[in-house]
Amino acid sequence: MATREADYIEVLPYKFFIGTWNVNGKSPVEGLGPWLTCDDEAPDVVVVGFQELDLSTEALLMSNVTSSSTSSKEEDWQRAVDKALRLKGSYIKVRSIRLVGIFLLVYTKTLHMPHIKDVAAEYVATGIMGMMGNKGGVAIRMSFHNSTLCFVNSHLAAHQEEYERRNQDYRDILSKLNFTRVSEVLTILDHDVTFWLGDLNYRVNMECELSKGLIDQGRLEELLKCDQLIKQKEVKKCFSGFHEPPITFRPTYKYDPGTDNWDSSEKGRAPAWCDRVLYRGHGVKQIAYRSHPSLKVSDHKPVSGLFSVGVKVVNREKEKQVYEEVVRSLDRQENESLPQVKLGTTEIKFKNVQFLEKTSKILEIENTGQVVVQFSFIPKLDDNHFCKPWLSIKPNMGVIMPENTKQVKVSAYVNKETAGALNSGEDKMEDILVLHLEGGKDFFITVTGSYCPSVFGSSLEALVHMYGPIREVPVANLIDLEHGQDSSASGPASQRRAKEALEIPKELWLLVDHLYKYGASEENILKQSGFEQEIQQIRTHLDTGSTGKMPGSIHSVAEALLIFLEALPVPVIPFGFYQKALECCNNYILCKQLICQLPECHRNAFTYLTAFLRELLLSSTENKLDAKTLATLFGTLLLRAPKDEESAALSKRAISQLTQKKARFVYHFLINEFDGGMNSA
Repeated sequence: MATREADYIEVLPYKFFIGTWNVNGKSPVEGLGPWLTCDDEAPDVVVVGFQELDLSTEALLMSNVTSSSTSSKEEDWQRAVDKALRLKGSYIKVRSIRLVGIFLLVYTKTLHMPHIKDVAAEYVATGIMGMMGNKGGVAIRMSFHNSTLCFVNSHLAAHQEEYERRNQDYRDILSKLNFTRVSEVLTILDHDVTFWLGDLNYRVNMECELSKGLIDQGRLEELLKCDQLIKQKEVKKCFSGFHEPPITFRPTYKYDPGTDNWDSSEKGRAPAWCDRVLYRGHGVKQIAYRSHPSLKVSDHKPVSGLFSVGVKVVNREKEKQVYEEVVRSLDRQENESLPQVKLGTTEIKFKNVQFLEKTSKILEIENTGQVVVQFSFIPKLDDNHFCKPWLSIKPNMGVIMPENTKQVKVSAYVNKETAGALNSGEDKMEDILVLHLEGGKDFFITVTGSYCPSVFGSSLEALVHMYGPIREVPVANLIDLEHGQDSSASGPASQRRAKEALEIPKELWLLVDHLYKYGASEENILKQSGFEQEIQQIRTHLDTGSTGKMPGSIHSVAEALLIFLEALPVPVIPFGFYQKALECCNNYILCKQLICQLPECHRNAFTYLTAFLRELLLSSTENKLDAKTLATLFGTLLLRAPKDEESAALSKRAISQLTQKKARFVYHFLINEFDGGMNSA
């Protein structure tokens, strides 16, 4: 039926209103009519995105707050939107989703609701480790008639010079925000039309006073030549394939709240078009793109775009006719021929796969038969999944017309969930994929690879017995170390290990020592994400035992430390102590007693880390850290639930309560001295 779509589908125009506003933590003290209902004709679909809905520290640390739990700010702004839309017609909310301050709502005219289905919402936090909810993206997808639509609202990294970090935020949201359905995973780009809105935070590379002068003279085109988003799009660093209507309005940031005056604060931010609406897909026509300067409560001005979108609408009578023809045709084809394909290869090999570094190969499937081929990758006998967790296949199902070829991307990616098993030898980079043809035979593709062992994903027990770089340790010895054995010496293993063990892993010392020396006074340390490429360089530096100063920025080293802790197969506070730690989290004496019972390398690591965090708090005036923030962040890393408990379905309220208990446990050791029986940092 999909191949005959043109015979029973009509493309009809519908009006879409897309609006975005960074409200700077303010409440809606003025009506939203000048923004949301400024057009003469009521749009068919209204999409409204807010950023910085809530700027409190408590909100920042609650990165799991989504649409299942509401806040007063969320309720206030939704009521304001509802009130404005009621003045324009009968609308119904399709879905909303919130990630702390990033809030997205989708409405449609009530008469269209029967034609909307397959609605889903997801989010990705791009703050440090994806755990701090200050930056990131939320998205809602749906089918409207026969068209698939996706709306993304994002808040990217701030500051004039951080355009590369914004590019990385964009890539993170694009790659990590997926909609999981029963039989497939949909990405942001797997839709007929995608709108991306929000405070994208790209600035103008121009001196502040010069840019203000050009704005006053109406010479916006000269500023736009220096607009970071336009320039980054031109070199394909971000938003490739997306389009933006021409900008004819003044920059929407930064104003003194309550006025139309440019920022007069000490920082004196230069004007910029931070707030944008972009789109991707066919059949989208711009009607209007504007700002709404009459709304003054924030330091940003709201922006909106009005678009005509060609939506595929089914002609039911023609659909029935085509369906009958297709059934007759399939009956004939079934008697005439079986599906046949030719594979480009039946062996896929990955070489030197590294932690957090994706490697991809292309598998070509050519339809050499006379009939349409429907293919899918299916689980092997007694397996629940069609591939191992370090492997991904996209697409994992599809249709191939005769004489056509489909390219399937097969990717290997080792992360914190899969590194431990590969380091310990419990898993190998080996798999067999089963390619199933509907009505035909199955094909088998072998996948093999070599994984470069890394300190990321290695256990504390193994690392404290590793005196040289991990890359120089034979794989067999690594496996022995992970299983509590030492194949390189003689005598009782337990005696040798106790005698020869380092107090803490040298890699943990290198990371913490670097941060202590060069980053203790760095503003937003442990709050701001690092760069992916720099983190890979740091990983290589630690894995190979390179000499010299640690590569990368201080923020990349900080994130590398957090990744190191998160990737430990057994956390700093081992799983066997997890429940007891939660139970005693309100009593410092009981918490101390628990730490003293930990295996020595775990006790030493905890003592060393908390001593380092106390040192950071001594410089809180400069680095802007506080004990509550650090306790929440490290509580999640040092106290992790066992796998069986981790996978249990918990309510957002239950998750929040667990996060608070973990934070309270760690908090005791940030406000009290504790040496744990070893020398502190």
